[in-house]
Amino acid sequence: MPFIHSSAQVDRNADIGTTTSVGPFAVIEGRARIGNNCTIGPMVHITGNVEIGDNCRIFTGAAIGNPPQDLKYKGEVSFVKIGNNNTIREFVTINSATGENQSTVIGNNNLLMAYVHVAHNCVIGNNCIIANAATIAGHVFIDDYAIIGGLVGIHQFSRVGKHSITGGCSKITKDIIPFIIADGHPARPHGINVIGLKRRNFSRDVITALEETYRIIFRRNLTLQQAIDELRSSELSEIPEIMDLIRFIECSERGIARERD
Repeated sequence: MPFIHSSAQVDRNADIGTTTSVGPFAVIEGRARIGNNCTIGPMVHITGNVEIGDNCRIFTGAAIGNPPQDLKYKGEVSFVKIGNNNTIREFVTINSATGENQSTVIGNNNLLMAYVHVAHNCVIGNNCIIANAATIAGHVFIDDYAIIGGLVGIHQFSRVGKHSITGGCSKITKDIIPFIIADGHPARPHGINVIGLKRRNFSRDVITALEETYRIIFRRNLTLQQAIDELRSSELSEIPEIMDLIRFIECSERGIARERD
């Protein structure tokens, strides 16, 4: 049986893992499903159609599953889906999606620091770090291993590529391509995230190839299409990470952040 503090309120329709604990004055409403070995801290509020995996820690005052802050939302059934091994710190807010049967999704092994806001229909991958008070608007996609600095604001429908790092207080209004450092207001590329890639055991050859790719995209005075054509016709296209970067650019709808206008 889960341990549920006597002051907590848990809906009879909620499904709580047998090895999960629910702290004082927490409120779990609706058909929430919470896995095993989770810790639900004091005054946490979980409501609606929320699914949380195993081994998650949710700290004081977090609010998960409330209706989206979106005027288009008309009460349709939507979801929040959170994977395994996530740490969600104090007063994080994660809203449910807009659209029938749509979901706000958070993967596995993520750290969301205090006061982070994740809006409706966002998708956050695996192994991401989102620092204090970052604000993520609706329909944002953040890929695996991305790091978002504190107080960063991300415009709706923007995408943040994997293994990138965005400095604190930045404003993201365009897509941040994978593997780079971004910073500024608005955020702009500042080279390849070499230190982060080394820490994640990328080879020297791959890092060198990414640096050359960065130069082709941003430093050769080529149009974006010319840069992609050159990359696709070169030996760099044989490297999976380069192809990931090319595909990310080709799928961009908002356009990518550039070093200069």
